[in-house]
Amino acid sequence: MRRRLNWKKVGCLALISLFLTLALTGCGGGGNGNTSAPKQQFLTVATASPGGTYYPIGVGLANLWSEKLKDKDIRVSAQSSAGSVENVDLLQKGEAQLGIFQGLIGVQAYEGRGRFEGSPYKGLRSIVMLWPNVEHFVLVNSAVKTGSVTDIKGTKFSIGPRASGTEESTLVIMKALGLNPNDISAEHLGYSDTASAIKDGRIQGGSMPAGIPVSAITDLYASRANVTILEFTDEQLQAVNNLYNTWFRFTIPPNTYPGVDKEIKTIAQPNWLGVADTVDEETVYLLTKTIFENLDAVHGIHDSAKNISLDNALKGLPVPLHPGAYRYFKEKGLDIPEKLIPPGVK
Repeated sequence: MRRRLNWKKVGCLALISLFLTLALTGCGGGGNGNTSAPKQQFLTVATASPGGTYYPIGVGLANLWSEKLKDKDIRVSAQSSAGSVENVDLLQKGEAQLGIFQGLIGVQAYEGRGRFEGSPYKGLRSIVMLWPNVEHFVLVNSAVKTGSVTDIKGTKFSIGPRASGTEESTLVIMKALGLNPNDISAEHLGYSDTASAIKDGRIQGGSMPAGIPVSAITDLYASRANVTILEFTDEQLQAVNNLYNTWFRFTIPPNTYPGVDKEIKTIAQPNWLGVADTVDEETVYLLTKTIFENLDAVHGIHDSAKNISLDNALKGLPVPLHPGAYRYFKEKGLDIPEKLIPPGVK
């Protein structure tokens, strides 16, 4: 009797289990037939080292997106990296979906030139220009002839640390303007060391691209080192863009640097937010919209983030917009250049 009773219990339990499974499946509570269950997205934005500007801005944007889009089940985190070049690699490998990039690196990656010779990344897309990387070609007054950037010819000049973004952009600009490395006596110094070497008379100038004001250049002017920030003519800007089309006109306002009471006409390339084309349109639309519907919060992330605006959104972007960003900017009435229209939209 005991053996027969146990089998009856097992049979009853099996029937109950089958009934519950069928009931749940019929109600859409599980199994592959459930298409309405929320699907949470986890996105990563690649930045640079924590000591720079890319990292805090990336962290701030990630936190904003995660807070404002939690009802859409979108979560974003920031990842430190070696900067623009590694960020391209991270997006290609799918280890990050978003990244902050220097304009020049974006062009090179998309077109398979420079550091990416023969290996184009055609899946790279733009979202927005974040802040301008302003070119500062500084030269001692005794070496200034015309006041334009070609005055560096024949001088002892720092082009930035080896393999740095500063070195890359400086050499590209020189090449565009008909100068080669042999036209200067090149030094490879960081910004603070460049300023010290100018003050000590060991070099005559240096290239120090960054958001304004650059502390090393402020120090030069404050210490009355008798230097000038060289200007770019319209023809020189065009020549640079003929080589890599990512720079735009930038005017440094009067009194940005001690004792400089006039504007300085230079150029800038964008530090910009990019995304892999594998991220869906609706997600990128929401990311873009969240930035511009929360500009007070965005501007509070970092001083450089104060440059983020609809007026600046498309400046110098080196690769086509993602369809999600394109849709948002079209809704806002922006005039989108042909080169930024996503290939699928054309």
